[in-house]
Amino acid sequence: MEKKQAKSLRKAEMIKMNSEEDRLVSFSKRKYGIYKKATELSTLCSAEVGIVIFSPNGKPFSLGHPCVETITNKLLSENPTPCDANQNLLEAYRRVKLTELHQNHKEACKQMKTAKEQEKQIKKKCMVRSKGWWEEPVTELDMDGVRRRADLIQRLHKNVQLQIDKIQAMASSSSLSSNTQAVGHGH
Repeated sequence: MEKKQAKSLRKAEMIKMNSEEDRLVSFSKRKYGIYKKATELSTLCSAEVGIVIFSPNGKPFSLGHPCVETITNKLLSENPTPCDANQNLLEAYRRVKLTELHQNHKEACKQMKTAKEQEKQIKKKCMVRSKGWWEEPVTELDMDGVRRRADLIQRLHKNVQLQIDKIQAMASSSSLSSNTQAVGHGH
């Protein structure tokens, strides 16, 4: 049994289109696709690319990197003439920016890898940790860790002392009220 493919996944049959309008639309879309591929090839591989396309109506379209004139001169005479100064400046700027972006990307990937490794270590510590923080040896901590531990202990001590004070206050107020009730019943 043959599987059915979605209409968009089927390969277009390579025959001449009858409708002129369909041919023009297809030409425009495919021209854009070829330009995109040529630009990618030039950017990724630093290749010099030149494309000349004539539409069904005979109109010429061209794309060249670094520029069409340089590519055609190189092809025809093996003595390329450089593009105008603006084009050379733009190309130099583009290459510098691409190099900078590539370095930024590499650095971001490196930072992400480091962060993921740290996350794994933290998760591992959390899974292994069965003791409370107060039971872990202080000898394994650096100076910042010791300071954080001391701060936690001080806050814990303060909270425990507040709770003790509340309980004592409640106990003394209830003993006073029971004494008052006992005295009141005696009258």
